[in-house]
Amino acid sequence: MKRLAGFSALALIISSTSGCGWLWGEDGYFRDRGSDYLEARQTAPMKLPADVDAKRLDPLLPVPAQVPNAAQTSGEFEVPRPMAMQIRADEREFSLQNSGDSRWIVAQRVPAEVWPLARQFFEDNGFRIAEERPQVGEFTTTWQRFDELSANMARQLSSRVSDVAADAETRVRVRIEPGVQRNTSEVFIASAQRPAGSSADVAFADKANSSLESALLDEMLVSMARSVEQGGSVSLLAARDYDAPSRVSLSEDGNGNPLLNLGADFDRAWSSVGRSLELADIRVDDLNRSLGVYYINLAEGAQKRDEQPGFFSRLFGGKPSKEEIDARAERYQVRLTTVGDSVQVTVDKDLNTVAPSDTARRILSLIQDNLG
Repeated sequence: MKRLAGFSALALIISSTSGCGWLWGEDGYFRDRGSDYLEARQTAPMKLPADVDAKRLDPLLPVPAQVPNAAQTSGEFEVPRPMAMQIRADEREFSLQNSGDSRWIVAQRVPAEVWPLARQFFEDNGFRIAEERPQVGEFTTTWQRFDELSANMARQLSSRVSDVAADAETRVRVRIEPGVQRNTSEVFIASAQRPAGSSADVAFADKANSSLESALLDEMLVSMARSVEQGGSVSLLAARDYDAPSRVSLSEDGNGNPLLNLGADFDRAWSSVGRSLELADIRVDDLNRSLGVYYINLAEGAQKRDEQPGFFSRLFGGKPSKEEIDARAERYQVRLTTVGDSVQVTVDKDLNTVAPSDTARRILSLIQDNLG
């Protein structure tokens, strides 16, 4: 009876709005506005009167230089969903951890969100980035003296670090790793020093200069916390590129079964494949990280966080029942296996049966297309 009433209501709505071009279509009220920003035009920056004493105005959300402009973009473009923010009311977002002589920062965020915060801290304080490898969560600064850094950073380091000569050159390596707990990160700093003017390539050592690394960790901790409190945004470009494997290839094993090769360690491959499945709109019913398996259901779309049923779903009885989902399910297992320095991704029907070749290739192609 409830469904009959729903269909009657729907018929009434359609009959009352048929022929109303002002509702639907490109010129209708309910048209898709997702690409309107491509037609936006830049306006002149806001100017203050000459006699007003104010600090410089910087854009709150600057557009990265790598984003193509409208002239370079053809067809429709779907803006990716932002990564969910993990909020824990009973613990701080960032904290320092100690173990013996080692210190590091623990962040209650995934590595892809911590990466832009850490990188921005060093750039803001005058460090020049010499090399960055988002695929392994690591970047390195160039050789610099303290007086080449920002005035505040030079003052902080000079007052706290006594075992580095005033004219010595220092470089820093920052490494961001997935934390022990899910959706957390750990940030490590290593440094190296050499005499000014030297061209020696001094290797990093995790405990080469604990006072310098401790000072940088303390300053970075404060900077990250302040950035979050001020509403610092997450870089979607960094999030997509951070743990994307450096090499990706779709091939076949000796039996002709398709497999996807990822040039990454298991942690980054696991994170990247999980995000790719969500971007490909594939439902993950369950997962087992210790076995390296995502249990997927091709018949259902990806389960969005905090997803609520829409108007018509509520009108016709809400979400489908478990029996209905099971009846139409197309379940497979996406399996990750470490092989040497890379990870192989395969698709099985179950523990003892490989998936049909065409289905496995379709799933692996969707993962590959959404890796970043």
